Amino acid sequence: MYKIKVDNKYDFNFEKTQGTWQLDGKDVAFDMIEINKTSFSVLKDNKSYNVEIVNHNVAEKSFQIKVNQTIYNLTVKDKYDELLHQLGLDKAMVSKVSNIKAPMPGLVLNILVEEGQEIKKGDALIVLEAMKMENILKSPTDGTVKKVSVKKGVAVEKGQILIEF
Repeated sequence: MYKIKVDNKYDFNFEKTQGTWQLDGKDVAFDMIEINKTSFSVLKDNKSYNVEIVNHNVAEKSFQIKVNQTIYNLTVKDKYDELLHQLGLDKAMVSKVSNIKAPMPGLVLNILVEEGQEIKKGDALIVLEAMKMENILKSPTDGTVKKVSVKKGVAVEKGQILIEF
């Protein structure tokens, strides 16, 4: 069984039992043809739908799909995710990041955060120049910046701590 949340608003239970698919406990019939690895043609109730996977994040089990030119954001949980949630272990499985390290030697071009600032996952933190390319280092998690360990214009080595959470 899969629990699917669409656009953070609508919840659906989707499962295959004895060869038939069920949506929220009701049989649902459709035909689907794979056009390529990210595009499908779906026929349901004599209506045709073009479905394309625009983006997906395997770790978060999230997808962005386009159905006939409309984009939807989906998150999917299977029975194992639900079991971990029921046991209260889903929070324990989240890795805690305590600092951001330089992924390569480079030069700090810009620092986009300051100590004490609240940040969200995906927020830009530092611009690092390496091999004549600008690399924006983003936050892997929500948190608060405890310490900025570098200054603008300073050269850093690979693995050097740049920001502590």
